[in-house]
Amino acid sequence: MTPAARVTWARAALIPHARPAKAPEMAAYLKTDEPMLGVAAADRRVVGKALLKAAPLADAVDYRATIEALWAEPEREFRYLAVQLAHGAKAHVTVAHLPFYRELVVRAAWWDLVDELAAHVISPLRRRDRARVTPVMDAWLKDDCLWVRRVAVLSQLKHKAETDAAWLFAACLDRAHEPDFFIRKAIGWALRDYSWAAPEPVQAFLARHGDALSGLSRREAGKRLRALGRVG
Repeated sequence: MTPAARVTWARAALIPHARPAKAPEMAAYLKTDEPMLGVAAADRRVVGKALLKAAPLADAVDYRATIEALWAEPEREFRYLAVQLAHGAKAHVTVAHLPFYRELVVRAAWWDLVDELAAHVISPLRRRDRARVTPVMDAWLKDDCLWVRRVAVLSQLKHKAETDAAWLFAACLDRAHEPDFFIRKAIGWALRDYSWAAPEPVQAFLARHGDALSGLSRREAGKRLRALGRVG
């Protein structure tokens, strides 16, 4: 199946799940002006899985071309499908595609798609190939695009005990001066995520460096710790 044929297949599969009356409400929640079909996330994920099963991606060229073809459709649901294919076709998620993933992050330029790329594409890839991905995240942490910087901060989500704590703490301090909400939120999220596996190091980091972080970052970082009775 060609990339264009996959788009046609996907549209035909999405339409029965469309709820046009819900679309404005969904767009308002996301604060997007892009048109939406009004397809619920659960239904969209079913379509994405079925698409991968019905038309497996042949190679890296097919992988990129299909993601691009889906991304080019006017409705936002197709960009969600593009990201789902980006991480669902696991054999094609490689270090060689990091420049392509950066392009997608820059073009996405909003939290919903960016966070899907961070959590389901970049983070698993870094966990699998830490030696080669970490230097790229070093560069992304300094990128001109705030969404790329956000992904770098979030690039160890769900790594649990395998988290490179020294890198995480240094990255959070490196970006702590930024006033942008999405960077500050990412710092807190990344620290909170690690606190599920290692509350003591996160508690110690906040005790030592909490004054360097924004209030938002500290609040987000401390949610799990407060639940454990470790911070007020």
